[in-house]
Amino acid sequence: MSKRLPDWLRPAAPKARQLATLGRRLAASGVNTVCQSARCPNIGECFGSGNATFMILGSACTRDCRFCAVNHDRPQPLDPEEPQRVAAAARSLNLRYAVITSVTRDDLGDGGAAHFAATVRAVRELLPKAGVEVLVPDFRGDAEAVRVVTAAAPTVFGHNVETVPRLYPQVRPQADYARSLEVLRRAREIAPETITKSGLMVGLGETEAEVTAVLRDLRDAGVSAVTIGQYLQPTREHLPVVDYVTPGTFERYQGEAREIGLRHVLSGPLVRSSYHALELVG
Repeated sequence: MSKRLPDWLRPAAPKARQLATLGRRLAASGVNTVCQSARCPNIGECFGSGNATFMILGSACTRDCRFCAVNHDRPQPLDPEEPQRVAAAARSLNLRYAVITSVTRDDLGDGGAAHFAATVRAVRELLPKAGVEVLVPDFRGDAEAVRVVTAAAPTVFGHNVETVPRLYPQVRPQADYARSLEVLRRAREIAPETITKSGLMVGLGETEAEVTAVLRDLRDAGVSAVTIGQYLQPTREHLPVVDYVTPGTFERYQGEAREIGLRHVLSGPLVRSSYHALELVG
C-alpha cells in the first residue's frame, strides 16, 4: 500500500488557463520540457509564471533509472534544428533564465555534448542578456564532452548525483557515483568561473549521515550550488517512497550544506533541480 501524501507535499493547484496556454505554445514550437516528461510537481507554478526547463536530445532515454518518468526507449537520430527551436521558444517566452537538460544518450559518441553546446549558443544569440543553465548527463565520464559544454560558457554547469552512493544499484543502476563526482570536478577545473551545481533526492531510504557525506563530497568536487528535494514515485512501476522527509529535516540539510561551505542551497519537499534556478544563483 502506498504511503499517504502529507500536507506539506501538496503543491498549489495550477492555474489551468495559463498551464494550457503555455503547454500549447511549447507543443507548437516542437520542443520538449522536462516539466512535462518527468511529471514535475511544480509544473503548475512554473508554467503559470512563464518558466520552463527544456529537454533536448529527443524524448527517449538510453538508461532506465528506477526513479525517473522519462521514457526509456530506442532514441531517434539527433535533430540538427533542435537548438534553434529551443532558442526560439525561449525568446517567445521572454525568459530571463533558460535551463537546458536532456535525456541520456549513451548511443552518441560524445553523449550529446556538442548538441548541448549548440543549444547554449543558440539561446545566447537570441537572448544575449539571459542566463543559461545546463543540467547534463554524465557523458560516461568523458572529459572532452565536459570541455565541449563548458566552452559554450553556460552560467551554470549542473549534473545531479541524485542519491547517496549506497543506493545507486537500486536507484541508478547504469550510473556511477564516483563518475558523477568526477564530471563535476572536471567542470570546475576547466571553467572555474562557471557555477557548478548538483542535486539529490531524499526519501529513498538514505540516512541523514549519508546525505551529509554527499554534501561534503560535492563541496570537495568544487560544487557551490545544491538542491535537495523529496523523491515522489511517478508511477507504480517506479521505486516506492521509503520516507516522506519532514520540512524540519530539509531545514537541517540546508543549514548543514551551508556550514559545510556550499554557497547556494535550496532544500525543501518540492524542490527540484531547476526549481527557482535563477533565484538560487542570482
